Parts: sequence; structure tokens; C-alpha cells
Amino acid sequence: MTKTRITTEPEKSVFDQSGKDTVLRAALRAGIGFPYECNSGGCGSCKFELLDGEVENLWPQAPGLTDRDKRKGNLLACQCVASTDLRIKVRNSPECVPVISAQRFRAKFTGMHEITHDIREFRFVADGPANFLAGQFAMLEIPGVGTPRAYSMSNIGNNAGEWHFQIRRTANGVATNQLFHHMRSGEEIEIDGPYGLAYLRTEVERDIVCIAGGSGLAPMVSIARGAAQSGMLKTRQLHFFYGGRTSRDICGESFLREIPGYGERIHFHPVVSLPADDSSAHWMGETGFVHELVRRVFGETLPNFEFYFAGPPPMTQTLQEMLMVGYRVPFEQIHFDRFF
Repeated sequence: MTKTRITTEPEKSVFDQSGKDTVLRAALRAGIGFPYECNSGGCGSCKFELLDGEVENLWPQAPGLTDRDKRKGNLLACQCVASTDLRIKVRNSPECVPVISAQRFRAKFTGMHEITHDIREFRFVADGPANFLAGQFAMLEIPGVGTPRAYSMSNIGNNAGEWHFQIRRTANGVATNQLFHHMRSGEEIEIDGPYGLAYLRTEVERDIVCIAGGSGLAPMVSIARGAAQSGMLKTRQLHFFYGGRTSRDICGESFLREIPGYGERIHFHPVVSLPADDSSAHWMGETGFVHELVRRVFGETLPNFEFYFAGPPPMTQTLQEMLMVGYRVPFEQIHFDRFF
């Protein structure tokens, strides 16, 4: 297996890239705190400057690079593979040092079930323990799909080797079409993980707020399950908000009901943004956008909570702005991974 040596400036961290790894995944696998969030070309957090050497750019038009970045010659580590030994300029971040080193392995598809009209849970099992933190994601190499896809786990780490993913079908989505219509029991995929920085901070004593929209359901369910499993909910409250367009999009409560303390220490807050478009039912609950409901419920007490959220980029951006700018919630109390 061919290896290339990569050196970062100014820290002079040194690591090897081999196999299918990108520059980013090789760095993280080596325990380097390379800055990143989505690992899939969307957020731009893993930008670096190439000082010496050559790379193969897998996605030159990745949305994580602005026109200004391209003019400056910046590249995305998650979309670059070293063709030669490299010297690159990047400011490593202690916060990005992996707590659990990512591993690449095969896993067998064992089944799926419907959650809503467009969300299904897909279950896989691998040999050996499933080592990940609540709220993290993995990169899935799906048969028939050219590039890996990032999906969050909905379960928590376990010795049985089970990896569960709650995935929302997207229009004209190559990966979700393959999963929803062509995945067969016993078929194998390759999983690489775990990744992600928005994992559960078990040492924090503040009450927890989980906010989800769309397929952001999976990591928030994992956070809730992890909080219960770790014993956090013996002394803390957990509020789970889920925003959907119509009532048929609302989900999550059935998973929360399985967790001890539901209704006492775990509270579910669903909200619908377009109740007039719901032809199948008359919604009697909260209406509006999910960030508006969060604000209505907590108001000026928002800085007292630890926040985890996942969902469409407009939702996560609005929440971040509301919390940090509108209510001065400290950045270290806000946890989300930017996807696109």
C-alpha cells in the first residue's frame, strides 16, 4: 500500500496518508486535530494552503470553497488525496483531536423500518464493538454510489457492533435511492468512523436542549439515549424539539418514550411550520419554525442550557445566530456539525 508523508505548518505535525484516505481522514486517523466539521465538502472548515507537493482534488467545485478561497489557492482536506509527500499550512485545533480514532470496516445490512413517509432507519452490524460517542457520524460507502456519504448514528456505542442510521430520502438522491430501493438483507457496505465534534459532553451539569429537523433526528436521538445511559438524566432535564413542515413529518417521540424518565425528565416539543399544507390531519400543536418555539419556551433563560442541534443548514444557521447573537449563549455551550 502506497504511503505519502504529510507535514503541517506551523505546528510541524507529521502523518501518513494511505489507502482510500483523504488528507483530512488520514490526519484524524493519526490523532491530529485537523479542523473540520462535515467531512464531505460542504462546510469549508478543513481549508488548507498547499506549500509543497501535489494533490488530486476530488471535487474542485465543492461548496465549502468560496471564489476567494479558489483565488488564494486554498483546498479542502476532505476532498484532497496526496499524490506526493506534502507540506501544508493549516492551524490545527485541540478541539478536533479525535476522542475515538476512526476505523474503516465492513458491516452487513440487517434491516430497516419506516419512521415517517420519507425517513427510515437502516441497521448494520459489524464484527467487533461499535465504538462511537452519542451524536457522532460515520462515512458510508454504499454499493453503486461513487463517493462516501456522511450519516449520523441514532443509537449509542455498543459491544454488539450495531450501527443504526436514520436517513431522510432526498429527491434525485443517488445514495438514498440506493438505500431505500436497492439495499438487500445481508449486503455489505464499508463504514469509516466515527467522526464529528457535536458529541454529548457528559461532564457538563447544565440541562440539555436537543433541536432537530429532517434527518437531524438521528444524532439528537443518540444524544438523548446517551444522556440516559450515562446517568446524566438523574440530575438534569432534557428538552427535545423537532420541527417539521406538516404533521406527517413529526417524529422522535416514540424513541424518547423508550427512555426511562420520559415525561418527567425528558420533554418532547414538536412544531409544524406549514400546517395549512397538511391535507391528512388537523394539527393542534405548536406552529412556526423550531427556533421560534425554542425562544418561546425558554426566553431569557436560554444561556442556562447546553445545546445540541442538527438539521437543514438554514435551521442550524438561524439557531446559532439566535443563541449567540440574540441571547449571548457562550459558544462552548453550542454543539452542531455543519452539513450542506
